[in-house]
Amino acid sequence: MKALILNSGLGSRMGVHTQDKPKCMADIGAGFTILSRQLTQLATAGVTEVVITTGPFANALMAHVAGLHLPLQVTFVPCPDYAATNYIVSMHRAAPELRGHDVLLLHGDLVLESSVYADLLASDQSVMTVDATLPLPEKDFKAQLANGRIVAVGVQLFGADCVACQPAYRWRAADFALWLDAIAAFVEQGDVRVYAENAFNAAQGAIPLQPLALEGRLCHEIDNPEDLAAVSRHFLQTLAQEAL
Repeated sequence: MKALILNSGLGSRMGVHTQDKPKCMADIGAGFTILSRQLTQLATAGVTEVVITTGPFANALMAHVAGLHLPLQVTFVPCPDYAATNYIVSMHRAAPELRGHDVLLLHGDLVLESSVYADLLASDQSVMTVDATLPLPEKDFKAQLANGRIVAVGVQLFGADCVACQPAYRWRAADFALWLDAIAAFVEQGDVRVYAENAFNAAQGAIPLQPLALEGRLCHEIDNPEDLAAVSRHFLQTLAQEAL
């Protein structure tokens, strides 16, 4: 099992929080950044190999990781064209490090509680986190379900067959290879400004992916300062509960 953390984005909606560092280095409280919390949880869960894509402030990110002194083998994959492409290109660049491995995929702005990691790692199927207890978000990812499987993921999806979701995945190697092949086809034809999930959707359900129910547990992206404040509050509450 390898973990892939996507950290090649600009984080332009974060204001002062990304003026001199990547979004993943935003402080979420209790001495943690988004990234340090992710890596600490991965190490605690027994993951030893992590691939991190980088964009702006890559040197600061790498120094931050080195300063954590965690028992992880970390490989950094730069995406120099981060300003003109979406993370579909970052995933394509990281593919050689990931093919043939089961993969835990996280967006770099996700904060998760530890039980979510445990469920992701314990799954024997390819899964994505969903939360049917939440209303469908207007501007964030939704998953479209059919026969108990996720057949599409996107911002513009609405309807009775859709559910709120977050970009935390656990992939079996064979299923992930199918997605990487679809991503490669998009990149090779110049579709580099779209989400990697667009390539998943283009497979029209041929890539196996099951929903993993969050049921209200913390698993949330941070897109702007308001998200940072809200998620940080939830994180500190969850941290206190995990310590009991």
